[in-house]
Amino acid sequence: MQVKISKVISIIVFLIFVQLSFGQKSDYKHLVGKVMEQSTPIEGVNIINNNTQAATVSDSDGGFSIAVKEGDVLVFSAVNLEPVKRRIALEDISPNVLVVKMTAKEVELKEVVVNENANITAENLGIIPYGQKKYTPAERKVYTATSTSVDKLLNAISGRTAMLKKEVNVEKKEALFRKLEYLFEENYYTQRLRIPVDDIKGFQLFCVDDADFAVSLNTKNKTMSMFLITDLARKYLTILENEK
Repeated sequence: MQVKISKVISIIVFLIFVQLSFGQKSDYKHLVGKVMEQSTPIEGVNIINNNTQAATVSDSDGGFSIAVKEGDVLVFSAVNLEPVKRRIALEDISPNVLVVKMTAKEVELKEVVVNENANITAENLGIIPYGQKKYTPAERKVYTATSTSVDKLLNAISGRTAMLKKEVNVEKKEALFRKLEYLFEENYYTQRLRIPVDDIKGFQLFCVDDADFAVSLNTKNKTMSMFLITDLARKYLTILENEK
């Protein structure tokens, strides 16, 4: 008798559980929606029901469908879009299509700081490869004049190549002269080297003609330049003395 009562109770409990489960499931409706970004349908948006963890993905037309009930929260997310949370209201669960609008993420650009002391060159900017020979205007003329065998021959006959090479030498000396002007102050020439003020420019030209001194200027070796210029000053003063 007790066994029969236990079976009856088990059946009743089972029926109650089934009824409750059925009642809960019957609360859920099939929601149809569409994801848009401005006026464009968005494919590949992940949609998750936070309450049931049911999930789906929007199709190529932005469309999706998912089981929901009133009060559920749907979470919409995608890589390049701001996430959206939508709590489902009763009016959302209707024959009409629920339109969910998302916005693109704002990409914050890193600040670019240009250091006024930075050495901005064509190599740093990637315009030319590192180590490529750089030509001065005069050197470029020589290169153009001798770049082909025909040009080389014609310019050699006309003397243009020789003239352009002289122009290159003058250009190099002018560059060395400008470097020397900034290297020493006037009182260094007059007090240390005993060069008369009126002869400083002539002495500077005399110095840049010296090969070793030119190398010291190009390599920015001030110690070597100071050593060499002392000997050059003695030679120049001798020349001035002989000219008197």
